[in-house]
Amino acid sequence: MDYKRGVDYKRSLDCENPISNSHKTPVAFLLAGLILAITGCGGAETSGNGRLDVIKARGSLTCGVDGKLPGFSYQDNAGKYAGIDVDICRALAAALFNNPNKVEYRDLTPSERFAALASGEVDVLSRNTTRTLSRDAKGGNGLEFAPTIFFDGQGVMVPIASGITNLKGLAGKTICVENGTTTELNLADRFRELGVAYTPLKYQSGDQTFGAYLQGRCAAVTSDRSRLAAVKTSFPNPANHIILGDVLSKEPLGPVTVNNDSGISDALRWVIFATMQAEESGINSKNLKEKLAFAKANPNQADLRRFLGVEGDLGSQLGLAVDFVPRVIASVGNYGEIYDRNVGQGSRLKLERGLNRSYKDGGLIYSPPFR
Repeated sequence: MDYKRGVDYKRSLDCENPISNSHKTPVAFLLAGLILAITGCGGAETSGNGRLDVIKARGSLTCGVDGKLPGFSYQDNAGKYAGIDVDICRALAAALFNNPNKVEYRDLTPSERFAALASGEVDVLSRNTTRTLSRDAKGGNGLEFAPTIFFDGQGVMVPIASGITNLKGLAGKTICVENGTTTELNLADRFRELGVAYTPLKYQSGDQTFGAYLQGRCAAVTSDRSRLAAVKTSFPNPANHIILGDVLSKEPLGPVTVNNDSGISDALRWVIFATMQAEESGINSKNLKEKLAFAKANPNQADLRRFLGVEGDLGSQLGLAVDFVPRVIASVGNYGEIYDRNVGQGSRLKLERGLNRSYKDGGLIYSPPFR
């Protein structure tokens, strides 16, 4: 345990029971109360909105991304960042500054991402990160996960010429995998269950992993199925490769913030929910002005008026503007627009929505109520 974590842990113990830790004497009781007031047990809660206040004072958001993954975060032909993960950063910036372009992007490898978030190098990690118990738990990485923005699963890609049609066909073969990811663990777990021996060839970055696969150093490459589909589009001959039908795992992907800072985590969470609720409510970037005018002209539309910030103080409860939802929708659109533009039918990937459909259509995209 490093010094800072040791101090934080001790403070948490003192906060949980300051009286017992002070031997329950009257003087100690008063002293403990004073310590609570000075040290601010509970973290960012006692000093405003923590990281959110830092971001506002700076005037821009710093987002950690992959930077090289089409559909999620990459630089387009004009050198601008684009993708689902990027749109989440843009949405939060729009909510904070009414300007989706007030974002600085940092490309991070899997081994860099959590340290960059913990150190404050980035405010938010929006980098196709799988939510797991060990990453979420205080005893693990201690992260705070936002809502899942893409429900995925791990897959395996092979050259069609190999004749391999399922995982058992990879017995005795070498498989390229990115080191330090859940992908590596899932691969080992699944092949152990199948009783299939294989040789993992590990690399530190996606570029190295897929480069090795294309050079024939391994018989297959494994990653999230969406990532395999995205990277495949950049291959010299995409049609020569196939993603096997086997799904090795559940991969709920979403943005991440530091733990114990509800200001930034709540703001990010409800910005994402806003895009989901907008789609459910039939609000998009094209009809937003019309919907706003309708809400203003109809006092009986309570849910719509609260959602769009026409009445109530939902935005201010999050440390955001009352009209943060219209800001977000005007900048990036609703969830369906974000999906279609980046990975759906309006993109090169043309991925079916599947589990990423609204719950009304049999998917898992669901927003709690805005009230």
